[in-house]
Amino acid sequence: MTKELYIFSGLGADERVFQRLDFSAFKTTFIKWIVPNNNETIENYATRLLDQIITAKPTLIGLSFGGIMAVEVAKQIDTEKVILIASAKTKKEIPFYYRLAGQIRIHKLLPTKVLKSSNFMTNWFFGATSKFDKQLLKQILIDTDPIFLKWAIEQIVLWRNRIQLNNIFHIHGTNDKILPLAFVNCNQEIKNGGHLMTLNKSDELNEIIKLQL
Repeated sequence: MTKELYIFSGLGADERVFQRLDFSAFKTTFIKWIVPNNNETIENYATRLLDQIITAKPTLIGLSFGGIMAVEVAKQIDTEKVILIASAKTKKEIPFYYRLAGQIRIHKLLPTKVLKSSNFMTNWFFGATSKFDKQLLKQILIDTDPIFLKWAIEQIVLWRNRIQLNNIFHIHGTNDKILPLAFVNCNQEIKNGGHLMTLNKSDELNEIIKLQL
């Protein structure tokens, strides 16, 4: 019987960020982000995403914010395994400066235009080095729904989860500038991997994920 995977993309992104990972041996569903309701909690949003999951004890794979959402989904249903890439398992793995910004509501002051802009700083933070990676990141930011973007940022900086699930396998890059390795306790490090290592460290990721599945 073919294993079924449910994959959660990064903040505002879609399956394009996974195009260099090989899931051909599995039945794969990419979870689609939906528009958040007004003042919706991350727990309620996760509940609404369950409509897209039809498998008993599925395997979830989440990148960045998608990993956070995969954790929230896995708190509500039985899962076989949860694989996180460049993400966080609990609030303690969110850098303290993000959490501080959330407490004093600095994130509310950031204009959408700034959040969706693509420049050398954006490329540096995400670890986009090649022309292809930079162009894809730029297009993803353009395509990102601004309502979802601002909602998701708020969920990250205000995330309260303290529950440590026992079936998580966490992969993190040593050069991740958005969620630095110093703040997380991962199972597998990828040397020089950044926040978009699904694109530029795909060979290593494919080998690691294959062993986990």
